[in-house]
Amino acid sequence: MSACNLTQHEITVEEVHRNLPPSALYEHAILYEKDAHIAENGALVAYSGSKTGRSPKDKRVVKQSPSENEVWWGTVNIPLDPHTFAIIRERARDYLNSRERLYCFDGFAGWDPKYRMKVRVICSRPYHALFMHTMLIRPKREELETFGAPDFVIYNAGAFPANRLTSGMGSKTTVDLSLEDKELVILGTEYAGEMKKGVFTVANYFAPKAGVLSMHCSATADKETGRSSLLFGLSGTGKTTLSADPKRLLIGDDEHCWSDEGIFNIEGGCYAKAVNLTPENEPDIFQALRFGAVLENVVLAEDHLVDYSNISITENTRGAYPIEFIHNSKIPCVAGHPTDIIFLTCDAFGVLPPVSSLSPAQAMYHFISGYTAKVAGTEVGVTEPSATFSPCFGGPFLVWHPNKYAELLAAKMKQHGTRVWLVNTGWSGGAYGTGKRIKLANTRAIVDAIHSGALAKEETERDHVFGLDVVTKCPNVPREILIPRNVWPDKAAYEVTAKKLAGLFVNNFAAYEDGVGAEVKAAGPIV
Repeated sequence: MSACNLTQHEITVEEVHRNLPPSALYEHAILYEKDAHIAENGALVAYSGSKTGRSPKDKRVVKQSPSENEVWWGTVNIPLDPHTFAIIRERARDYLNSRERLYCFDGFAGWDPKYRMKVRVICSRPYHALFMHTMLIRPKREELETFGAPDFVIYNAGAFPANRLTSGMGSKTTVDLSLEDKELVILGTEYAGEMKKGVFTVANYFAPKAGVLSMHCSATADKETGRSSLLFGLSGTGKTTLSADPKRLLIGDDEHCWSDEGIFNIEGGCYAKAVNLTPENEPDIFQALRFGAVLENVVLAEDHLVDYSNISITENTRGAYPIEFIHNSKIPCVAGHPTDIIFLTCDAFGVLPPVSSLSPAQAMYHFISGYTAKVAGTEVGVTEPSATFSPCFGGPFLVWHPNKYAELLAAKMKQHGTRVWLVNTGWSGGAYGTGKRIKLANTRAIVDAIHSGALAKEETERDHVFGLDVVTKCPNVPREILIPRNVWPDKAAYEVTAKKLAGLFVNNFAAYEDGVGAEVKAAGPIV
């Protein structure tokens, strides 16, 4: 599209490029970005500067009426007063107005037209415009002509620092959201993921208000019935790998909503980890990184091939691409109500069963807990796994108290007869260091049996520590591994480790007990 006028946003730059096609954004990036390159695979390679990941401690939400009574204030949603927000927005506009040319991308968040949000991104870097071209839903020409006023505006002035002396600022980086103004302002970070997660955060506020559950999960659909399945899980649990299932259609890999009509993806693209990427381990993602995709903070070899193993800039190398670059994606990215919800956890303590069935109260408990465990770190002498809990498997992006999302989940599960499963993709036969990681083939067989409905018919056995209904038989999975205690050579060590993890669950959940009912409180481990 040609130039556009942004005076309604107090932007007076004359050269504004709106919704340029990727080929034109490539040209602009090569001309005007300091380090942009085109990789041999055709992707645009760009660098985000000193910040190569999100800055959660620098995220602020404006505390004002009426949303101030609804926001879950604390370390996730740090309050900012409206006057300071106005100062920061002015600083961002001043910087953007000092640029020779700007880029505007107008796109949609949410594939269901009934719920979609019109998002406008104003930025100074072609790389940021191309990134949001891949991550938002790209409007058709006629939709762009009738786009009108946006519902949400992002001012990305990330190349310019915040003023640390401004009250409420903790550093030269600030990412500030005003729910009333429906605006996000970015200063002091050029990491593109801040824009993506800003859109998700605003969806996490407005969707539950409309009775729609916003979720940090991947989603696939059955090719015959069109009903969906949701995979929740923190980093390293296998969410991306298990959602790349050739037997099913991909709805999306990261952000979804569950409405009265079914499931829809919020995004128009995927933002995948690129570290150690190979065509053997992630064939779908590997082939999607081509012309029209963005590769962020990767290292190019002399022949312009991407060295995916090189983490000299950051371990958090990323690739962003439109979802239609994945062969088995379903366009539009909508599907029926889920038959199954799978909570993935990588339990490095080795005590959680490979698969358990959850009651609605247990589903709420484990959803609010959002557990996984990291394996021993790189520090000398650290051999113990460490537990990580992130409410609703997406703590940094929640706006309401976690119970709000958990109640919506329970109500929708009940209404649509959705089954919920806890699947451990971590260790078996001992903790990290003594046990073994559960084979991916076994986890895939478990997920297949969930989707076919076979697992719902199998017998279960109650776990005496975690209270879970453990599935004792699954097609194509060795029966002995399904009960964790049976594969630990040292049964006493199993009991000690199980009780230790149970205690960590209970301690973590104490922070949420005020907001939940007695049944949910009672659904946790027995200590």
